[in-house]
Amino acid sequence: MANTTLTKKINLYGWLFVIPAALFIFILNFYPMISAFLLSLQSGRGNNLKFAGLKNYARLFQDEMFLTSVGNVLTYLVIQVPIMLLLALVLASLLNDPRLKGKSIFRTLIFLPCATSLVSSAMIFKSFFSIDGIANTSLMALGLLSEPLSWLTHPIWSKFVIILTITWRWTGYNTVFYLAGLQNIDRSVYEAARIDGASGSRQFFSITIPLLKPVILLTTIMSTNGTLQLFDEVKNLTNGGPGISTLSISQYIYNLSFMYNPQFGYAAAVSYAILIMVAVLSFIQVKVGDKR
Repeated sequence: MANTTLTKKINLYGWLFVIPAALFIFILNFYPMISAFLLSLQSGRGNNLKFAGLKNYARLFQDEMFLTSVGNVLTYLVIQVPIMLLLALVLASLLNDPRLKGKSIFRTLIFLPCATSLVSSAMIFKSFFSIDGIANTSLMALGLLSEPLSWLTHPIWSKFVIILTITWRWTGYNTVFYLAGLQNIDRSVYEAARIDGASGSRQFFSITIPLLKPVILLTTIMSTNGTLQLFDEVKNLTNGGPGISTLSISQYIYNLSFMYNPQFGYAAAVSYAILIMVAVLSFIQVKVGDKR
């Protein structure tokens, strides 16, 4: 009887600790998600909204600006994410070498861009790739350009600048994850491989990548999620231009809500489109990456 009473008290105290956190999660996460979904079922301008069912979702497939923004974001995703993750993996492998001196300095320098303000990093690259910026000056000095290139007003090169900015900022962030994973791999595995005559590249592809697969899967999902919600870099570098050639989905949501005549219902539907894309791509990545 005494044990039963003690167990009930322990369970009660446990719930008292859990309930406040659960309430915060519901209020700050699930309630806004439910409200946004209900809002996505309404159409109209400003606060003059009325129930429209799935009309906003049907409109997505006919909205040329939305489809262009999806194409832009998928371009960033397909090009930037693999390059960034591979670069982060290589850097982590180099930093994990016990013979490397000054590892703390290199780790700090590689992670430093991630600690930089999003707006600041975007403005730095905007100045680099301006007409009289370092990029044009250096390329003209090397004879690779005969005249300054307008990077940020070119429909293709502006995408290149955005991809470069994202890669510079977030590579160090993923490097930290890979470095933590590498430090959990027993060094004796690599020593045994070297004794068997395995080269550095063979060790990288046969030992490092397979043992880091869970971490690679995690960083792939996080990077996919972040790229699909890309906003700051596009807003500050090109503002979606020239035209809408670099427009991201998140910036389109911002424009629908605050730049054009407010269409909060349709903006909520677009935001749920991002949620669906993130969920689908994450599911595919988990199924492909986790053989268990």
